[in-house]
Amino acid sequence: MIVTTLNLKEKYKDYTDVNGKIKRDVDNGILFPLVRGIYETNGSTDGFLLASFIYGPSYLSFEYALSFHNIIPERVVVYTNATFNKRKTKSYQNHFGLFTYRDVPKEAFPFFVKAYEEDTYSYFIANPEKALCDLLYIKQPVKSIKEIKMLLFENLRINKEAFDQLIFEDVIFLSNKYTSNNIRYLIKYIESEYIK
Repeated sequence: MIVTTLNLKEKYKDYTDVNGKIKRDVDNGILFPLVRGIYETNGSTDGFLLASFIYGPSYLSFEYALSFHNIIPERVVVYTNATFNKRKTKSYQNHFGLFTYRDVPKEAFPFFVKAYEEDTYSYFIANPEKALCDLLYIKQPVKSIKEIKMLLFENLRINKEAFDQLIFEDVIFLSNKYTSNNIRYLIKYIESEYIK
């Protein structure tokens, strides 16, 4: 369960040294700090359930979401998240893992993100089409359809069968919300191979 310093000050109000009590709980493995002022009470909670509490507004995207949706074969151990208007990449390491946060365009941010509930937690994750666009947005620009295919299927190791199952209308809808050569060439590739 997520608790804040404010919750704990209320809970421990009868203690003379509330901050000392919080520190002892951290030292004894009763509380696990996520970021300053926010704690998790269960040390075995999955990190993906905590990502949006650490820094936000954000949602899980990029490699983590592509792995979650079985679009790339690797199991991703970093919780990669999308934000907007933060203007810098953030990363947080804690008991639950490494959490990274990178900007995507504000215009693209709200689309195709699904909220899930598990136990008492809510978490937000991009659908495969959105996670792919987010990831291509932050990659080095390509200069041709040939290069975008290499980026997709060789560098990123995207599963071709899974790629073929993507909803290309969603990718096309998202494409004008990013200023990105990679997404421009992705659309050209989709139009040349899949849209007859």
